[in-house]
Amino acid sequence: MAYFQRLSTAPDGGGRFRATEHTGGGWNPAEQHIAPTIGLVTHCLVTAGGGAPVQRLAVDILGVIGIDEVEVTVATVRPGRTIELVEATVTWAGRDVVRARAWRLAGAGTAEVASSAEPALPARDELPAWDMSVGWPGGYIASLELRHRDVAPGRAQAWLRSRQDLVEDEEVGGLARFLTLADTANGLVQGPERRGWFYPNVDLTAHLFREPTGPWVGMDTTVSWGPGGHGLTATVLHDDAGPVGRVAQLCTLRRPAG
Repeated sequence: MAYFQRLSTAPDGGGRFRATEHTGGGWNPAEQHIAPTIGLVTHCLVTAGGGAPVQRLAVDILGVIGIDEVEVTVATVRPGRTIELVEATVTWAGRDVVRARAWRLAGAGTAEVASSAEPALPARDELPAWDMSVGWPGGYIASLELRHRDVAPGRAQAWLRSRQDLVEDEEVGGLARFLTLADTANGLVQGPERRGWFYPNVDLTAHLFREPTGPWVGMDTTVSWGPGGHGLTATVLHDDAGPVGRVAQLCTLRRPAG
């Protein structure tokens, strides 16, 4: 079974979808993990409108989402042949719960100057297998296959892929599959200093400088917590060929009630 089942298709590229139990979240298994929803809005934004690739995705998380039916609507904010800004809104139970904007930028032939100074990530077989569900409940985390190591306090490296499709019986592009996993970065660093704290993120912003390939996503993640109740999770994203971009998540830090 996939994370979502499509119930209807809208002319704008969105539609109605039913979430399955595989979307269950790490903070509350009865609510959706935001990671599959990010993949879903990416899928809708990629399939809507023009053909230029998505190079930036900025997601604002407006509230929790039940494991239920959701609706995705898509609109063009800034049309253009080479540069276009598109927006997707997810609604659940009569309210907006996610808003995402994507810059689509037309490509050009720049292979002769392509480079990145980001350090390489260790190969997958160099990292031990890791059962992330030991620290995190929910159907989404249980759907993942991971290899992981702690590099230093506040920093971890991982390779992960999903065992589930994004949308049942529907072809989904590589970018949507890749970004489905991006929000997982916020749970990769689990040192003892973070036990007994909630640190949900209110957003996710991904910048990509090339198109990712393959089912595996590599992450080199650093977590910083400030003294005033705020945190930042910053990740370099990789595929098998090397780095592809970065993702950042702004977190609010709080102790559990009681």
